Amino acid sequence: MRNHQRWLLLLLRHHSLSPPHISRNLINRPPFQVNRSVTSSAIYSRASHMLSYQRSIFRNFSTSELAVEHKDSDQIPILNAIFSKPNRTNDEIKLDLESNNVIITHDLVIGGLRSFNTAPDSARRFFNWVTENESERLSSKVYNYMLGILGSNGLVKEFWGMVDVMRGKGYGVSRGTFNRVIERFEEEEMSSDVKKLKELYGSNELVANSSKEACSRVCKLIRGNVWGDDVEMQLRELKIEFTSELISMVLEKLECEINKALIFFRWIEESGVFKHNEQTFNALARVLGREELSEKFWKLVDEMRTAGFEMERETYIRVLENFVKRKMIKDAVDLYEYAMVGVNKPSSHDCTLLLKKIAVSKELDLDLFKKVLRVFTESGNSLTGANLDAVLKSLTSLDRFGECNKILKAMGDAGFTPSPNQQNKIAFNLGSSGKDKESNEFMNYVESTVSSAKSETWTSLIEGYREAGDLAKASDAFEMMVEKEGPSHAGYALELLVSLYCRKRRAVHAFELVEKMVYQKELPVWHTTYKLLIGKLLAQRGFEEGLHVLHFMLIQGYPPFLDPFIKYLSKTGSADDALAFTSAMTPKKHPSTSVYLNLFEAYFKAGRGSEAQDFLAICPKYIRNHADVLNLFCSMKPQKATATIPVTA
Repeated sequence: MRNHQRWLLLLLRHHSLSPPHISRNLINRPPFQVNRSVTSSAIYSRASHMLSYQRSIFRNFSTSELAVEHKDSDQIPILNAIFSKPNRTNDEIKLDLESNNVIITHDLVIGGLRSFNTAPDSARRFFNWVTENESERLSSKVYNYMLGILGSNGLVKEFWGMVDVMRGKGYGVSRGTFNRVIERFEEEEMSSDVKKLKELYGSNELVANSSKEACSRVCKLIRGNVWGDDVEMQLRELKIEFTSELISMVLEKLECEINKALIFFRWIEESGVFKHNEQTFNALARVLGREELSEKFWKLVDEMRTAGFEMERETYIRVLENFVKRKMIKDAVDLYEYAMVGVNKPSSHDCTLLLKKIAVSKELDLDLFKKVLRVFTESGNSLTGANLDAVLKSLTSLDRFGECNKILKAMGDAGFTPSPNQQNKIAFNLGSSGKDKESNEFMNYVESTVSSAKSETWTSLIEGYREAGDLAKASDAFEMMVEKEGPSHAGYALELLVSLYCRKRRAVHAFELVEKMVYQKELPVWHTTYKLLIGKLLAQRGFEEGLHVLHFMLIQGYPPFLDPFIKYLSKTGSADDALAFTSAMTPKKHPSTSVYLNLFEAYFKAGRGSEAQDFLAICPKYIRNHADVLNLFCSMKPQKATATIPVTA
């Protein structure tokens, strides 16, 4: 009975009778204490309640699909391209990484170094950059990879320098690194370095083997027995020195028998064998950072902070990645907030990652989104365009771009304003995806918050509507743009709308729009717009309207666009049409002789000699008598005569 009571007493130190808390007090929360005067029956009652309660509080997390992150294998070629270039500034590298949506993780650092095996300069640049900017991604494994690259490429001085750095951090040389480097040292007959490396690895291996053996003995004893006085006595009789490293190893090995891990953790301090420190608290936190153990995890880390210990970067990274992987986004955000208050603050990439995950959850949790923004900015950080781009890309991947206005509002409240280029992209995407309500809401936001470049954003919206083929919405947006921003910067927007009209085989309506803009709004129409419109009008039997467009071009000082007219007239135009064209194309009384010659030649080339004769008959006298014109017509007569005059005997 006494053993069972003690077992329950130790275990209950990791249970909380209160329901899962919504708002965690992450700073200076007092640890849960067990009342030593509790009676035996009370202990049994409480334990029974907790076992039942635990089964009922398994939390249901969102089963929505999350945006798929770039695989490390996809990002490694990007790393190779970035870090293979020498003499690049820190800001240039950051910009390249952000523009390619590369988020530095521990696994990506390992993969990157692995890809730089035979490129020590690139590896050095990458490792040094991570050390300076993403030091929380470093670990013994990362250092060993870098050490192996240095040694296997014959960089002996740097190799031993790295060994000294690793010693200072408590890291040893792994077997894989040893085997890789010793082979190179022996090939180069570097006898002194071979001896030194063997001595170093031998001492590391001796300590490692000793710790592994002790861990194996402790775990075997705990796993093979029900916890009680006998187990505690046998643990003492092992005559093992319980160090931080050993306790951490034991907790990790017991992760599949979590109750025994918790009892061992409590017993070892309460028995006076060892006083827990930052390393052992973090070891247990890494074991508890799982979905089914989240309540125990939060209780432990609150207790750890109360005891004056910090969460290690390795712990934060491992648990955060696990929370995100298991879609425990609320816990991930709480962990981010917890770490931001501590000494080992998360990377700015973690803010972006969490914002993306929240944005693509089954339902956008704006409160959670705003919480990440608040924690990030209150820690002295500023939101950037890269944060917004990443979130919008995630929304696009799930066809939920319409929620961008909520994102913009939240980020705006946190002090962020999108760049003109980002505004334009958003407007285009909303227009092209046919989200009329969201487009109106976004343009209201632009009108109320942006001081410049509004015309460009309106134009981008119209371009999006054109992409979607929505003529009505594009026309409404154009009218609104001219009304709000004036006609002076609406030239490109008008061209977009004209091209959409023409694509719908409504070139005449496009002409009417241009006419209205020229006469009523004095809008400066682009030369390319006129050329586009003329070509489409003639293709859609709008010859008279095309002549009016020629007149508009003359008013604005543009050279006339003749080729489509000549081609049209030569195939279908009458003599009267040709005369109307020559009168409309110039402010002078008549165009140059070359225009007439081009028309005549086109008529003959199209096999319409009679129409050429009809046109010649109504041309001005100086054209009818012009030597070049007469020569052209004379050159055509023999061919015709040969075909029509009968041969006489």
